[in-house]
Amino acid sequence: MRHALSRPASMNRKLHSTRPTYLMRMLMATAVPAAVLSGCMNLAPSYTQPAAPVPTAWQSASAVPAGATAAAPMNTGWRDFLVDERLRGIVELALANNRDLRVAALNIERANAQYGVVSAATLPSIAGNAGATRTRTPGSVSTSGQSRIASQFSANLAMTSYELDFFGRVRNLGESALQSYFQVEETRRSTQISLVASVATAWLQLAADQQRLQLARNTLASQQKSYDLIERSHALGAQSGLSLSQAQTTVESARADAANYDALVEQDRNALALLVGTTPPAALLPPMDVPVVASAPVTQLLAPPAELPSSVLQQRPDVLAAEHALQASNADIGAARAAFYPRITLTGSAGSASSSLSGLFDSGSSAWTFAPSITLPIFNNGANSASLRVAEAQREIQLANYEKTLQTAFREVADALAARRTLGERLSAQQALLAATSRSFELSQALFRAGSGTYLSVLDAQRTQYAAQQTLITLQLTEQANRLTLYKVLGGGWTERTVEAAANAPATPRAGGG
Repeated sequence: MRHALSRPASMNRKLHSTRPTYLMRMLMATAVPAAVLSGCMNLAPSYTQPAAPVPTAWQSASAVPAGATAAAPMNTGWRDFLVDERLRGIVELALANNRDLRVAALNIERANAQYGVVSAATLPSIAGNAGATRTRTPGSVSTSGQSRIASQFSANLAMTSYELDFFGRVRNLGESALQSYFQVEETRRSTQISLVASVATAWLQLAADQQRLQLARNTLASQQKSYDLIERSHALGAQSGLSLSQAQTTVESARADAANYDALVEQDRNALALLVGTTPPAALLPPMDVPVVASAPVTQLLAPPAELPSSVLQQRPDVLAAEHALQASNADIGAARAAFYPRITLTGSAGSASSSLSGLFDSGSSAWTFAPSITLPIFNNGANSASLRVAEAQREIQLANYEKTLQTAFREVADALAARRTLGERLSAQQALLAATSRSFELSQALFRAGSGTYLSVLDAQRTQYAAQQTLITLQLTEQANRLTLYKVLGGGWTERTVEAAANAPATPRAGGG
């Protein structure tokens, strides 16, 4: 205390203001060169994109359908692809409420945080600490024979166990975490594409089953009227019991169909509610009274370019996710190789220590420690070699997964294009068949009323017309589902609006944090 009082007050203020800056300067003088020296060597294999194990183009894409829009499927936003306003609304509702998409978004946040934890190791971490200790020594053990109370105060800035990354171990671990983050981001995009397609497909299935239900109810009402007429004629002796039984058969068959489709419609609504994540409002559901032949498309017909190159598959999120997993495993090899080399770590601290709190920052109270260490692997029973073999095997696994993902994507596009090639002709033929069967049913009814035909011919004509109507509904659903499938398998649907062909790579996550 006397030493502190003998110094001018201005000098005390100067020492108190400059001492923390001096301590920080000491640590930075050690940490900055250490960070610069780190990462002198990278032992990870150089990455090159593997050759795609698929043909260069799809031949089925050469036939461009009439009325197709020229926008590339992979660049078309889902709002522009979906034509029906109700369907757009239901997809928007699903994107806001679907739990699978919510989990995918949370997985991105988790991967971002994990990358921040790993990347933080590339820079030194400095922590400050302060402490005080008071110790009483009894006279019975004191050298002077008298009890003594000792005090010690300290304040330090410390750098703990910072690894000089000469061989790229920490850097490769950071690169692996970064690629894993990109993989999770692409997985979220893939989940969104699948959700858009699944919701639209479920909505179309509901619309088709509602049409089937309405058709069955209309047929039931028509058959009930015919049955009532024949029943009255039978009571008067104008119709045979056979005709009455045949008429009853058609009524019960139509009743069973109506009950079946009624249950299917309820199941379709439940499936749509699960995908949307909430109960869809009635205003967003398909209309109930749409005639079979007047069913309008609810999605655009996209025109893939002639001789569509298979390189477009590189824009599919699942393919990009598989490639990021391959790049992560490539970086893991570099980290496994670095385990064969020495690890150099630095630990140091600088601060002040004093027996009195007032003299903590006085001249001569500075204290520091510097403790570099080196760890050289000599014998570990082959653990490092085994870890390297694991990393190399994992890379080969990810390579096989990447190639399989490409092959699966190519097959999905090929199947969608092959189905699209004949769908137009099948729809045209079915519409013509329906027109012919409707005309046949009308003529058979006229002949029966005129007494020139049998009721059996009327029943056959009606069954044929009913089957043709059901088949047309199925074909219309298949055609719309094919548009959705082609849109999905070509990597479209992850943007809201149509975008120009540009770099769609995910943004680099935030590194570091606290």
